[in-house]
Amino acid sequence: METTNVFKNNLAAFIRPDVRTIVNKGGTRSSKTWSILQLLYIIAVKSKKPRTISVVSESLPHLKRGCIRDFENMLKADNLWNESVWNATDKIYRVNNCEIEFFGADTPGKVAGPARDLLFINECINVPFEVYRQLATRTREKVILDYNPLYDFWVDDKVLPATDSELIHSTYKDNDMLTAAQIAEIEYQGSIDENYYRVYILGETGSYEGLVIKNWDIVGDMVKDFKKEYIGLDFGYGAPTAAEHIRLSGGETWIDEIIYETNLTNPDIAKRIKDAGLGHVTVVADSAEPKSIRELQNAGLTVVPADKGDDSVRLGIQIMNRYKKHYTARSLGSIDENRKYRYMQDSNGNYTGKPIDKFNHAKDAERYVFLKYLGDIITEFDFSVIRA
Repeated sequence: METTNVFKNNLAAFIRPDVRTIVNKGGTRSSKTWSILQLLYIIAVKSKKPRTISVVSESLPHLKRGCIRDFENMLKADNLWNESVWNATDKIYRVNNCEIEFFGADTPGKVAGPARDLLFINECINVPFEVYRQLATRTREKVILDYNPLYDFWVDDKVLPATDSELIHSTYKDNDMLTAAQIAEIEYQGSIDENYYRVYILGETGSYEGLVIKNWDIVGDMVKDFKKEYIGLDFGYGAPTAAEHIRLSGGETWIDEIIYETNLTNPDIAKRIKDAGLGHVTVVADSAEPKSIRELQNAGLTVVPADKGDDSVRLGIQIMNRYKKHYTARSLGSIDENRKYRYMQDSNGNYTGKPIDKFNHAKDAERYVFLKYLGDIITEFDFSVIRA
């Protein structure tokens, strides 16, 4: 097999006894996935003992378009593909006494099921940390991860700090098998898109493509001088209850997280809001829970139902994104959602304009306020300057 520096670096990390997790962070066409699949195949060929090797991605369709296709093409390029040992139904390829299995992280029985010897999670940035943890704890030997660094996520604070993790950074320049035309196209795309250049050319952490929430930053504290203030509330129990305190000042908004917690009762919620000194502030709550709204009203809070309708999510997000939004540094749940809440993609990878109903508990709470009370306020602007 023809290999790149990325393969060599992964092999060097794999044979080190002090390395448990190999993290491949890099740009487009750096050969991360291809090199890892080469390594796994060679391990299976050379293995003297039976091994189960799991190749996992966020879903089976993602695997079919990515790792499974690459694996087959990789072996066919060297006349090594053997159709008779490929189980197309279970997505298992047998190599001597080893099995290389492919499955999606959205398959609960596979994630929390049998153990394995080696684990490869492709584009792990799309896989929740809890899924990674379930898979990793059932892996006897090594864990290999790869991803394009679209934004900060659990690898940065939960995996890389470990002393037994090895980071391999790569870019398209590490792949000497690219054609001149491919290199020219990559470099052209980087020249017209700053985020593409950072993430896909340099392989450095960027801002997430397809991100729903725009125009925000992190500040130390709430603004003291303000025009209006409200609290947005999204009920939860097994999922987080989110309560976000929002102030309007100078045509911009400041947002402070009061609650982002599971297993709270309505009396708990009322107490949290009062303890924050905000018992006098109007609360806009999820209208799908009228009983909860009444209980909070009985507890002495002013609570109104959120406006909901067929187009309320899109319109609420549109209004939110008109404003500059300043999140206090302690608003960890809401900030985390800003980095993860994204639009759906169609089968061609194009963003649809419809948000994924995930990572949006705090965003829903905020949206209720923006849609109900801030839709008609654009900026505090002196329109006399545009008189005819």
